Parts: sequence; C-alpha cells; structure tokens
Amino acid sequence: MRPNWRGVFPAITTQFHGDCSLNIEATARHLETMIQAGIHGVVLLGTVGENTALEYEEKLTVVREMKAAARGRIPVLTGVAEYTTALGCRYARDAERIGVDGLMVLPGMVYKSDERETIAHFRAIAGATGLPILIYNNPVSYGVDVPPSAFARLADVANIVAIKESSENVRRVTDLINTVGDRFILFAGVDDLVLESVLLGVQGWVSGLVNAFPNENRALWDLATSGRWEEARALYRWYTPLLHLDTRVKLVQCIKLAMAETRLGSEMVRPPRLPLAGAERDEVLEIIRHAVATRPALPMAAAR
Repeated sequence: MRPNWRGVFPAITTQFHGDCSLNIEATARHLETMIQAGIHGVVLLGTVGENTALEYEEKLTVVREMKAAARGRIPVLTGVAEYTTALGCRYARDAERIGVDGLMVLPGMVYKSDERETIAHFRAIAGATGLPILIYNNPVSYGVDVPPSAFARLADVANIVAIKESSENVRRVTDLINTVGDRFILFAGVDDLVLESVLLGVQGWVSGLVNAFPNENRALWDLATSGRWEEARALYRWYTPLLHLDTRVKLVQCIKLAMAETRLGSEMVRPPRLPLAGAERDEVLEIIRHAVATRPALPMAAAR
C-alpha cells in the first residue's frame, strides 16, 4: 500500500476562462510545463486549486482530464475537501473510479471538528476507498489541527500513508517522527519552511509557488536533498520573499498573479475570490518583479 511518493508535488492551480468557466486546456498545458520541469507528482484541487469553488462534477472533470494529460508519468492525487463526511466518501469513490493515484484528504469544511470527530472523518474516507491517502494538516487555514498524537491513533489505517504538515510549526516534523517513526511519508506543506523541513527529515514538498517558478523550485529541492546546503541557502534566500506569498490569506491570488507575470497561466480566480487590486496588487507585483529581475542562474547539477 505504501506508494513511492517523494519530491516536489505541486498543488496545481485550476485555470479559468475570462467568464470563470473551467479552462481544461490551459490547466493541462500548465501541468505539462511542470512535468517538463521535473516535478515528481501533482496534487489537483487543493487550496491552490480552488477546490471549494468548483461544482462536484467540475471536480471530477478536472481529475479525469488531468489524469489523462499526465499519461502515467507521475502520480496524480486529488484533494478531498467536502462539507460532510458522506460527501467526502462519495468523492473518494468517484475519484478512484476515474483512476487517480491517491487522495489528499482535508477535514470537513466549515465545521471545526474536534480530534475525535476529525479522526472519525479520516477513518470513514479511508474506509470508502482503496486509494492511498495523504492527510492535509493545515490548522492555520482550516481551523482543525491534527497533532502527532492523532496520527498515532490513525497509524492502524493501512491506506493512510502520508502527511502534509502545514501547521507553520516546523517543530512538528520532529514531533511526528518521534511519535510515529517512519510510519508515514512526510511532506512539507508551507513553502517558506521547506529548507528547514528537509533538514529535519521530510521526504516531499507540496508546493504552491512552483506553479510560477517550477525550475527554481525543483533546483532548490535537488540541492537540499543532496546536501548542497550553501547553494541551497543562497537559492532559498532569493526565493523566500516569493515563498512568503504562500502563507497569505490570498495565496491563490498571489500565486496566480505570479503565474501571469512569468507567462505560465492566468490570474483569473473564481468568486468569492477576486484578483488582487490597488495597493495590495502593487505590493505583490513588486515582490514578483524583483524576483524575476534578479532570477539566479541555477547550479548545473540542479538545472533542468
């Protein structure tokens, strides 16, 4: 059951036309760009993929079409972010029928479940599918924390195989390893904590800014995981102002604006999100444009 999930897994954006309808062709083109840059897997319909802004059938369309576009070259996961446990189970079964390679499961949306309820939610979805599951822990965005003690209680669920740790508390990496050992594959889930997380032992990175800077993202991962720390630190210091955008409330708008600036996609988002405007837009554009203007040459062994 334990899959070989390692490396950079973009939380891919969902591209839209100007009227906010799905742009499957643009999403597929963007996926291909990132595959060519050397990503190791992809997560569809996470936070950055605007999961909760899509209708149920639209989600299945994205999964079906991106699974086809990947052509078996990388693992394709989809987010499971539904309001009820029953609907999460239904979506998991439907995604499995399409042939997706795994699920990134979030707690139930809107309601802030306690630990007992959260564990029951994850167990139910795991029981509804044979797919391997990555649990997404993001108490900052979703108000539900899954501490190491909860993962110890989930260790008996065979198809819960990985954790995306996005609590913004890098101590959690060590606490998880001390609590559950190597039972789960650990992914960094906060872009501007990735270098610290690699040092502490994560095996993968679910990233947002990779959507706009796939080559630099992959180079940073390669440098860090090969122990080339001086070069990794230098690249990380250039990248960090961009990576900070991943921790903002409007991270989706920021990432899509960065994609537009690097000509890798559209900044269109689906309401209630709106594209950045005014002083906020100017500030984010300044960060992005400065990074583009000072883009470093990638080390030869890490360049692709």
